[in-house]
Amino acid sequence: MEIKGRKVAVVGMGGVFPTCANLEEFSEKLFSNKSLIREWDKALEQDKKIRSKVSGFVTEKEMNIEPVYSTLLENYPEVFIDLLNRIPDSNLSTADIGSIWAMLASLDAVKMAGWSNNETQSEGTGVVVGSGGAGHEILRHAWHNFFELDKKSRSVGSHTVDRAMVYRDAANVSCLIKNRGVCESIGSACATGLGNIGYAYRLIKFGLQDRVVAGGVEGTSLETFVGFDAMQVLSRGFSPEESSRPFDKDRNGFVCSFGAGIVCLEEYEMAKARGANILAVIDNYHNNSDGDGDMFYPSFNGQQRLWKGLLGETGTKPDVVKAHGTSTPAGDAIELLSIVDCLGSKDYHISAPKSQFGHMLGAAGAVEFITAILMLQKQKVLPCLNANHLNLEQENFQKTDKWQGPTSPLADFRDILPQQSFEKEINYITCLNYGFGGTNSAILISKDNS
Repeated sequence: MEIKGRKVAVVGMGGVFPTCANLEEFSEKLFSNKSLIREWDKALEQDKKIRSKVSGFVTEKEMNIEPVYSTLLENYPEVFIDLLNRIPDSNLSTADIGSIWAMLASLDAVKMAGWSNNETQSEGTGVVVGSGGAGHEILRHAWHNFFELDKKSRSVGSHTVDRAMVYRDAANVSCLIKNRGVCESIGSACATGLGNIGYAYRLIKFGLQDRVVAGGVEGTSLETFVGFDAMQVLSRGFSPEESSRPFDKDRNGFVCSFGAGIVCLEEYEMAKARGANILAVIDNYHNNSDGDGDMFYPSFNGQQRLWKGLLGETGTKPDVVKAHGTSTPAGDAIELLSIVDCLGSKDYHISAPKSQFGHMLGAAGAVEFITAILMLQKQKVLPCLNANHLNLEQENFQKTDKWQGPTSPLADFRDILPQQSFEKEINYITCLNYGFGGTNSAILISKDNS
């Protein structure tokens, strides 16, 4: 159970972002209404085998990481070198590229938090970091060499398991910072990033931890891209910067992207007592399942219950809703209508960060949580880029007898979907993320007004 009066503060954040060297550049580009999406050379190399060619991707070179390839196996990255010496070699030996993103982001977040080694390396500090997929590049080349090229198992070395296991990101971060509390990884598809932060919030709120390093990561992987391209859910037919277009009438799929977002959470009074810079306060977290048995299609009822669980009878109305906003035809429409059903259509705005950097899958909720904190800090709303033309007609599902939500077309909500960043007083932000399997997550954050 929650401990009465125990609050949770956000005291640090860091990440790995497409086309950006650091958090400062990421923030500058976002609030300048820039897109971080570009054509991906690896997708272009596949020619007609892949429909979509754009991504918000991050390369090893851009992050000053260099792969060292095996002399025994074809195309197998045996280890990575950190050219800036941020991560010790011993930690790099157990990491795939996603785990490296997570470790780099964690180092930045812990530095911003100002935690001492005694605080970080204590039983009161946990790690909760998850990913949407496995260590695909490690596995692909290891299994290709074993099954197709008939190499012996020992030729892949002794680290295939720890570099590809489900909880590799949390494990590598934990070994890097040497915490002695919880070390866990929660996977909930595209809600993973926010789900891990929400779970970390509960660990502190319930008195089980005092501090937690939390977030999500998605290491750059063509395998992930191919899987979604096969489902025909990726955007195509637009220029890179116009490909991600949440809520736009012509949206035809999301942009598959990669990166990492890590935040440091701390019990509020402890943070205040040591003079920490409190970036935001987490007021509540709620998650649920649709319960309709559908793996993919969004549920208006599930999202209604999510909002009720988050806000309850508090009467709190966010100034900004950070939407999931993937650019999928049904997903965007149902999400917008569920927001309007709960909050009405005035006195708040909707931000869709995926319009600027695409869908980072397991990292999405965490990176977008960071964008929400940036909005609080700057008192500016990030845009819904490319939401140029909203549907003037009802969606098909709105015309059915089963539909019980708002009946207005999406175009009626033009005023709450800004296409450019702008200044506004912001005290509360709600972050929304959803995932395959009908999983829904929502978190409410606010400014520290003490």
